[in-house]
Amino acid sequence: MDSEFSSVRAIAERVHSGECSARQVVEQSLQKIDASNDRLRAFLRVDSETALNRADEIDARISHSESVGPLAGVPIAVKDNICDRDGLTTCASKILANYRSPYDAHVIEQLHRADAVIVGKTNLDEFAMGSSTENSGRFTTRNPWNPEFVPGGSSGGSTAAVAGGMVPLALGSDTGGSIRQPASLCGVVGLKPTYGRVSRYGLVAFGSSLDQIGPIARNADDAAILLGVLAGHDPRDSTSVDEPIPDFSAALNQPIAGLRIGIAAEYFGQGLDDEVRARVQAAVENLGGIGAEIREVHLPHLDYSIACYYLIANAEASSNLARYDGVHFGHRTAEPTDYIDLYCSSRAEGFGAEVKRRIMLGTYALSSGYYDAYYLRALKVRTLICNDFTAAFQNVDVLASPISPVAGFRIGERSADPLSMYLADVYTVSANLAGIPAISIPCGFSNCGLPIGLQLMGPPFSEARLLQIAHAYQQETDWHTHRPPVHSGGCP
Repeated sequence: MDSEFSSVRAIAERVHSGECSARQVVEQSLQKIDASNDRLRAFLRVDSETALNRADEIDARISHSESVGPLAGVPIAVKDNICDRDGLTTCASKILANYRSPYDAHVIEQLHRADAVIVGKTNLDEFAMGSSTENSGRFTTRNPWNPEFVPGGSSGGSTAAVAGGMVPLALGSDTGGSIRQPASLCGVVGLKPTYGRVSRYGLVAFGSSLDQIGPIARNADDAAILLGVLAGHDPRDSTSVDEPIPDFSAALNQPIAGLRIGIAAEYFGQGLDDEVRARVQAAVENLGGIGAEIREVHLPHLDYSIACYYLIANAEASSNLARYDGVHFGHRTAEPTDYIDLYCSSRAEGFGAEVKRRIMLGTYALSSGYYDAYYLRALKVRTLICNDFTAAFQNVDVLASPISPVAGFRIGERSADPLSMYLADVYTVSANLAGIPAISIPCGFSNCGLPIGLQLMGPPFSEARLLQIAHAYQQETDWHTHRPPVHSGGCP
């Protein structure tokens, strides 16, 4: 069976029926990884033996007429800031280069229950801090549509693996756009669930009030199936919400006629590339053409989102990363002169430049004399941003916007300018600050052949509606069916 670009539903049904074996599906995925990963560098680790053994177990159960899960035999990649017991969890950082988790994350347990087959761990910006995957402590992942360009970040390895046909599904994490932005740049679907919808147990913390694990897939149907596996209450995560889990797949084919889609002028101002603007506006018009009602709304405090986000996220990062001290676990400097040198040298050697920058910014914002002026004020602005979304959702069902100001940028183009890199998240961080769900779906291409994504955002726990609209759009368009060229193309 050619499962390279088959839907998740088709793969699982064929494995269930015995038309093909889980081993055959997994072998084909591993072959694709072997053929593509040297060029795209999406994976940090590939677990061929473990994956094939898992596939054989699934096939054996099917042969004995035992029940199997909804993702039986489906290969999946996992971002390497999600803990699993089968190998290393490094966060693409030298400080965790040899770290082996003693437990599985909640989402890993859920994947095992669903009989998915984890084939490996994917590259990311170190500790998920970045928008291009260039901050990885290992290497830079490349965009399957043009290897001269970044795949986005921080979940660039996961999105490149899905876009490149290596796996049909992947897990990413989203603190300020780290699922949606690379999904847009790589031309796949990426969904950030409502804060608390998916357990963070076993996710290595960056910004604890912002982080969420979510699905990366080729279409809305596949994303719905995976979200249904991941979502649910977990008592080990105090922020996990005990909210009923709808059948995300069942809602897909409901008509969107009468749904109100809001457009906020604040998302379409200065800095938005003309090509991106045109493709996003065309996508919104398409939704209007199939029955949705388009309305204007206002989010008056949106312009403060980036400043607010980078204060809160960096402050939380400073606190969360204090545990990497050269004593408990992780990298330890070879010959420290004393305890202070042990601490300072271990962190200096283990952390990359971007992680150090964010720790310093966060520590400054939390320091005595500056806490009220920066961190506390950012929390107050966050409340205003949340209130803006609450007010907007009184008048519309979802909001539509761009994901990224540009279709993409070249490797190295923004490396020396952290501020321009931070602005890559200008349209995505607000959803994390508000804790609302948001999805990126392909809506066209630039003149250079790079994908462009449409963002849909909804009220808390409205993932089913976002997937419903995304699916309706994908029934009317074929952007999500386009595949990267075999060869790399130039772009002026």
